[in-house]
Amino acid sequence: MGMKQAIKKLDAFPRAEEHLLQKTQSGALVSIIGLVTMATLFYHELAYYLTTYTVHQMSVDLTRGETLPIHINITFPSLPCDVLSVDAIDMSGKHEVDLDTSIWKLRLNSYGHITGTEYLSDLVEKEHEAHNHDHNKDHHEDSHAKQHTHGFDDAAETMVKKVKQALANGEGCRVYGVLDVQRVAGNFHISVHGLNIFVAQMIFDGAKHVNVSHIIHDLSFGPKYPGIHNPLDGTTRILHETSGTFKYYIKIVPTEYRYISKEVLPTNQFSVTEYFSPMTDFDRTWPAVYFLYDLSPITVTIKEERRSFLHFITRLCAVLGGTFALTGMLDRWMCRLLEALTKPNPRSVLR
Repeated sequence: MGMKQAIKKLDAFPRAEEHLLQKTQSGALVSIIGLVTMATLFYHELAYYLTTYTVHQMSVDLTRGETLPIHINITFPSLPCDVLSVDAIDMSGKHEVDLDTSIWKLRLNSYGHITGTEYLSDLVEKEHEAHNHDHNKDHHEDSHAKQHTHGFDDAAETMVKKVKQALANGEGCRVYGVLDVQRVAGNFHISVHGLNIFVAQMIFDGAKHVNVSHIIHDLSFGPKYPGIHNPLDGTTRILHETSGTFKYYIKIVPTEYRYISKEVLPTNQFSVTEYFSPMTDFDRTWPAVYFLYDLSPITVTIKEERRSFLHFITRLCAVLGGTFALTGMLDRWMCRLLEALTKPNPRSVLR
């Protein structure tokens, strides 16, 4: 018996007799408020536990010999598809014009509606003869001078008339697809460089009339993962008075996203700075949109993680216990307040 009595003294939750308990309307109101509050907080804590959070880690990039996918979706509202070409040059200066890539061009009318589709099996226009394109201006002009010596053929004259008619109708072009390039620093650009320089002169009557206004719907260097932000998506650059060359300097950061299911998604994120060079009367180059990219030697690993069940139980006990204690205090305060308001005044009783 002595042991049982000693154990009973340790009871932190003594029970009162039923006839000693008094139930009030104020207590019922406080209980309802407490239950609703605890249910709301329980739902919030459960949702917080079930959601994942990300942890970022950095390490040296050890990948080599892989290709870099470039996803592009760009609209040129003032240039027909017949004059646009896409070129890619890597760090060594090699001009690659026959990559295993999928590029499509959509013809747009003056309202931006699609009127036709063309598939490009390489990075230059199919109807334009490929020529050696580098940054040596003398060599560039000599190659075109030789073509001019031979004169224009019927196909070139037909194309000039076709492009002029398209410009008069306000046609534009959307270029989209995927470029698979070497995983080294380089650039790709979209321009009228695929044209014979004399054909381009006949079409535009000078480089200052080549309007390279563009809208970048999507530019990414790999698949997208949750929370990624590509800074060039939705970029709009419209030229009204003069033309020029746009240059986007891109710093690519190799990224590895690890899902909670242990699935690994290799991709890339990037930062960008922009520069615009307006055309002058002395420029001998043609307007273009350049994307010059370089790769960071650091890889970012993003891992999805979930909070431990013990962490969830700890927070749940703290929240529910705190709410229960607070409602108990509120009930006592309301009970005392009602007693003070309803208690008769002794002076009025004596009178």
